Amino acid sequence: MQLKFISDEDLEKHIIKTLEYYRSTIEKMDLDKFNNNLVDPIKLTFDSIVYNREIKSIIIDEIARQRDKSNTNAIGYFHQELFSFIKYCNIPSKGFDVVFDDGEQRIYVELKNKHNTMNSSASQKTYMRMQSKLLDDSKCQCFLVEVIAKKSQNIAWQISLDGISTSNERIRRVSIDKFYEIITGDKNAFMKLCSVLPKIISKMVNQTIAKERENDSVIQELEKNNKDLLKALYLLAFRTYEGFDNF
Repeated sequence: MQLKFISDEDLEKHIIKTLEYYRSTIEKMDLDKFNNNLVDPIKLTFDSIVYNREIKSIIIDEIARQRDKSNTNAIGYFHQELFSFIKYCNIPSKGFDVVFDDGEQRIYVELKNKHNTMNSSASQKTYMRMQSKLLDDSKCQCFLVEVIAKKSQNIAWQISLDGISTSNERIRRVSIDKFYEIITGDKNAFMKLCSVLPKIISKMVNQTIAKERENDSVIQELEKNNKDLLKALYLLAFRTYEGFDNF
């Protein structure tokens, strides 16, 4: 058993499930999939000229960006659902992302991958929801847990509500290492998880999806439409716009 707070079997099972979310981004990227969310050729033109890079390179970056957006959601799933395997934690069907209750303390968790993923409006809404939970449950705490925080911390979350600085010791902003310490009793628990991930992910990838990787066909399909890749991008986005039949 590599980690005391989760069995090898459960961790491997969870990683396999996370890799299933990656499966769609491993599949070949063709032109239809590439343009599913309507690629902006004007932005790609600026990127190419400002950074003095060939448009082919910019297209490859755009493919990577689209994959990264999907994979970010997969990592959110990984972090949240892993807690379902840890003692005293559960994942509610709605509301907070995680609830920890060991009989001595009860913690409602809003989980974020990065410290800057909420704008001011979203932060205020989350904080007020936590205030409401404190009124409903006088013995609980509410945590904003950040995987990628600015630093390791467990502090009262200070926020501005209607221009007034507000804080409550029971509403806290906590880096994920500190949260793992609270729920496992091991201050190095998160570090230990990170240390075993590369080996286990490699093993699970080789057993599941490694053979499914295919070469993308976006550039080849664009070149079939027009040898000038930049022009092909404009015709892809604006083919029904006035005047572009003679672009």
